[in-house]
Amino acid sequence: QVQLVESGGGLVQAGGSLRLSCAASGRTFSYYIMGWFRQAPGKEREFVARITASGGSTVYADSVKGRFTISRDNAKNTVYLQMNSLKPEDTALYYCAAGRLGSSRDSSYDYWGQGTQVTVSS
Repeated sequence: QVQLVESGGGLVQAGGSLRLSCAASGRTFSYYIMGWFRQAPGKEREFVARITASGGSTVYADSVKGRFTISRDNAKNTVYLQMNSLKPEDTALYYCAAGRLGSSRDSSYDYWGQGTQVTVSS
C-alpha cells in the first residue's frame, strides 16, 4: 500500500512558477511509475506527466511540454512537478498517482493523492 500526499499548490500570476511535491509512504516507492494528473472544474481528469521508477524516462502532455518538469527522489520517497510559465488554463486540482503499469491513462495507476489546488490568475 502506498499513501500519497501532495503539497505546493497555490495562487500565482500568469507567467509565474510553482513546484508541487508528492510525498509517498511505504518502502516500495522506488518500484512505482509516478504520474501527475489534473482536473479543472467541469472537465475530465487529464494526464500531465509521468516518470519511470528509476527516474530515467519522462513523458509529458503536449500542453505542458517545455514548461513543466517531473522529477523524483527515491531516497526521499518524493516526486516533484516544477511548473514554469504558468497559464490561466493550467488552473486545476493536481493529483499525483503511483502505478506498476503507469501510463498516460489514469486507469493504469493504483494509488492516488487527495490533490493540491493550483490557480493561475491572468
